Amino acid sequence: MDDWDVPYRQSVYEVLALLRGDWTVAVLATLALGELEFTKLRNEVNEAEERSGWTAHSKPLTARTLTDTLRRLEQDGLVERRAEGSAFSNVWYKLSPDGRALLRALRPLATWSKQRRDQTRADSHGHR
Repeated sequence: MDDWDVPYRQSVYEVLALLRGDWTVAVLATLALGELEFTKLRNEVNEAEERSGWTAHSKPLTARTLTDTLRRLEQDGLVERRAEGSAFSNVWYKLSPDGRALLRALRPLATWSKQRRDQTRADSHGHR
């Protein structure tokens, strides 16, 4: 069997399933900075989006969407949750070891994407 057979494809599909959701990568990347309280996490994600000119998203991350994203990431074992005291106290989130490993694995893909984008831009400027 070669590397492009069904088990390889299945592994790719499994990774893509982990990355599903509009805000998943933004949340994971923000948590790469370290453990963050829920509101601080949402603010950091939105500030990063604003700095990039809202190229990945057209509107800010809402508390509800962040809650749904974090629950899924926690179920998938990519994020760990820590609550302090009572039901209405602060909740903190951080990457799990698997979450950190996933981000490290995505780095070559991000590098490839940037190189491709840069080449596409260079090609389009050369054809004017």
